[in-house]
Amino acid sequence: MKLELLSPAKNLDFGREAVNHGADALYIGAPSFGARAAATNSLEDIDALVHYAHLYGCKVFVTLNTLLFDEELEPAVKMAHQLYNIGVDALIVQDLGLLECDLPPVELHASTQCHNASLERVKFMEQVGFKRVILARETSLEQMRAIRQATSVDLESFVHGALCVSYSGQCYMSQYLSQRSGNRGCCSQPCRSAYDLVDVGGRVLLKDRHLLSLRDFNASQHLASMIDAGIMSFKIEGRLKDLDYVKNVTAHYRRLLDGQMEGHEPASSGKTVFFFEPDVEKTFNRGYTDYFLRERHPMASFSTQKSLGKYVGRVSSVGRYTLAVDGDAVFANGDGLCFIGSDGRLQGFAVNGVDGRTVTPSLMPDIKIGTPLWRNNDRQFERLLAGRTAERRIPVDMRFSATDRGFVLDVVDCDGIEASCGVEADRNQSDNPLRTSSLIVKQLSKLGSSPFEARSVVDATEGRYILPASQLNDMRRTVVERLIEHRIRHFHPADTAFEASGVQYPVAQLDYRANVVNAKAKAFYQRHGAQVMEMGLERTGDYDGKALMTTRYCLRYELGCCLTGKSRGARQAEIKPGDELFLVNNGRRFRLEFDCKECLMRIYKA
Repeated sequence: MKLELLSPAKNLDFGREAVNHGADALYIGAPSFGARAAATNSLEDIDALVHYAHLYGCKVFVTLNTLLFDEELEPAVKMAHQLYNIGVDALIVQDLGLLECDLPPVELHASTQCHNASLERVKFMEQVGFKRVILARETSLEQMRAIRQATSVDLESFVHGALCVSYSGQCYMSQYLSQRSGNRGCCSQPCRSAYDLVDVGGRVLLKDRHLLSLRDFNASQHLASMIDAGIMSFKIEGRLKDLDYVKNVTAHYRRLLDGQMEGHEPASSGKTVFFFEPDVEKTFNRGYTDYFLRERHPMASFSTQKSLGKYVGRVSSVGRYTLAVDGDAVFANGDGLCFIGSDGRLQGFAVNGVDGRTVTPSLMPDIKIGTPLWRNNDRQFERLLAGRTAERRIPVDMRFSATDRGFVLDVVDCDGIEASCGVEADRNQSDNPLRTSSLIVKQLSKLGSSPFEARSVVDATEGRYILPASQLNDMRRTVVERLIEHRIRHFHPADTAFEASGVQYPVAQLDYRANVVNAKAKAFYQRHGAQVMEMGLERTGDYDGKALMTTRYCLRYELGCCLTGKSRGARQAEIKPGDELFLVNNGRRFRLEFDCKECLMRIYKA
């Protein structure tokens, strides 16, 4: 099985750096119809990225994964054909109405927005023609194994980054509050807002806390288990993150996956060398969780929706204008440090001066001895990442030999792809073959800024003939250009014919949660034996009695008040078993419903 590291590409430059830092594949937004409306790209830039990525055998997947209204289907299909002509390796889609359209023969991946949260759903996606299914973030290792045993479709799983508190594709909160649909790429992230938790009588149980804001996902410790469970593609979230994040997190997982390659094939070519030490705790994070990979556990970040960064120690003393920190972290002017204040909220300050373990804050905070500190802005690490941080080279073997009319340079790379360059030239005898051969090898090894490195250079002439350095350089440049062209052609994706299937959908009647917002999607489900009883909320706007969020995250559990007694840790609020609970934000009230049988929480407008 090939193991693939899949990195986000906000744009062309980010995509190139992801490749340089070891990505095997990239996912990038098209000019429109992508689930991150703020991360779109021109067709010209996608074309350039495809050429760069394919040089290294990396794949490029394009997100076409929003729900589409009827009038958007035709332009979306047109764009799909344009992307196919560019040579992208796959389209990531959510709206199943596209499967009723005249799509090009390109590989299709079922977006996590398709709510791929059960074996039945994944099997259906495989049977209707998807080559890959991106599993719901909530999928456990046990579920992954069961899905792998019952299907043969490629399985992709998130491995790092921000978490949506709701099942993807099943969140309508942003649409309800601001008419900005997460299913259409415009989520306003109401899950990151602060809420009051109140009971039915209006008693405030918790005030102004980020009750729906989850920590970030980090599966670093579980790669071996995920591979064993059948995952072949490991996806890093972050098409809206900065370049430092893409470099650092891609490098981190490249190293981890390289340590798991025994018995598996690499999914792309080339060896990456890093000029820094990756550390994902130094990159934007809200604290980390492995979510539901193993079992349920506390996973919220009540104090803040912002980045905490890396833990650096506790305050050991407090002066009038300075404070000292225990531990071994090295600080620099411009660092940003933060802590949880006595009010339970995140507070922070910039470092204006450093004297060993003592720092001078820009504004002295109200802080006590023993308070934990995190660094959410590491100035030295930022400066390091701003420079050249990685180099990726493809090993090649070179052979220089004589012909009847001159000389030829043959090159074969690690994938067996070949190129050659021959020249007609006089074969003038050398009076020092050993020295001449050494000069030939040295000159041909100078691959410089090309994507290649010489694994071996053989002078089959054994230095018997003299050839000017300028001619050797021309041969080397020409053969490099030809090898680049051959590699890009070699990794151009083959056509993937899509064949419509009449397999029965596992549910007979569908409501708003099927997210049907166009006639083609309705026809798709009807062709598969399911009756669409209700169109999607983006079409109807009818939120009465509809779950605005459906989530495996449970606020009662998080607060130590699980109705089944499974909560871990201290009780954080005085909630009685029969209390009806609400979230309040800016005058808006939302009712919480706890489904203990299915271990789910649902949120409704009140």
